[in-house]
Amino acid sequence: MQNLEGYIEETCPLTTLKEGEKAIIVYALGGKGLIKRLSEMGLTPGTEILIRRTAPFYGPIQISVRGVSLALGRGIASRIFVKPVKG
Repeated sequence: MQNLEGYIEETCPLTTLKEGEKAIIVYALGGKGLIKRLSEMGLTPGTEILIRRTAPFYGPIQISVRGVSLALGRGIASRIFVKPVKG
């Protein structure tokens, strides 16, 4: 894990980020099935992500992770907590 220093108060749900913002995944809340699925998609703690698009009306969020584009539903995205990357 890299760059995860700091306080839990500095984290926010993935759904609060805007298009073009970068963040580092800190943790995810959910059962074993969800955590396993996120890991299989490469969404593990310490991974940097980029918000590509957010769909209106509570639609999915498109992110870029490790050179791959993924779409996440808002329900799942709200369970992923990230630390925004400044600069």
